[in-house]
Formats: sequence, structure tokens, C-alpha cells
Amino acid sequence: MDTAYLRVNSENPDEAILKKAAELIRKGELVVFPTETVYGLGANTFDETAIMKIFEAKGRPQDNPLIVHISTMEMLKQIVSQDVESFSALMDLVWPGPVTLIFEKSKEIPDSVTAGLKSVAVRFPSHRVAQELIRLS
Repeated sequence: MDTAYLRVNSENPDEAILKKAAELIRKGELVVFPTETVYGLGANTFDETAIMKIFEAKGRPQDNPLIVHISTMEMLKQIVSQDVESFSALMDLVWPGPVTLIFEKSKEIPDSVTAGLKSVAVRFPSHRVAQELIRLS
């Protein structure tokens, strides 16, 4: 696929642009998106082929786990296997925001995402564009 450049205003994002980017993610493509701290390279967490594209594009070793981004607490329940209720005070304190927490991963998360670890790194960004893109994907 050719590179598509979709410019989005962080203060007032155009939902049509975000929907187009989300559709690319659903189709297994990569999308660069802003967070509070950096621009991330995003893909469908559950698509093994898309995940491998991240490692290839970044030249990242496959033994270096990726961070899964969420936009709702319901999404967290899909990617972790443990009851997260005991972490609610901490999550309420730091999320949404630029903090990554580690949980036991669910069986649905490909080993390629976690480098074969039984844990998964999760972040709930506060950046509006990141949240909307994740929600729409």
C-alpha cells in the first residue's frame, strides 16, 4: 500500500479522517498517531500480520514487547486475564495519561505483541486523537 498522509487537528479532530485511519488499522495497515509524549505506530493488536509490520517498519527486535493502547476500561477487560478491580485506585490516578501498566495478558493477545511474555503492557492515553482513533478502530 502507498503511504497516505492524513493531517488531523489535535484540538478539533475531523472524525472522517479518524474513521479513515481506523479503517486502515482494521484492514491490517499501520497508522502513526500522536500521544501525550510521542508519535506512536499503531496496528490492530489482534492481527499477527499487522503486528509483524510494526517490528519490520521500526527495525525493532521481536524480543522487545509492544504496548497495547486502550480508550476505555472495557477494552482493558479484553486484553488482560486478571481481575483489574484491585488496581482501580492506581488506574484512576494515572489514566488516562502517559503511564504504562503491566497486567497478565489474555489468551487473545498474540505472543508477538508481548515477546512471548505472560504479561502485557497497557496504556490509556489522554490525547484526544489517540483516544478517538483507538475507539474507532
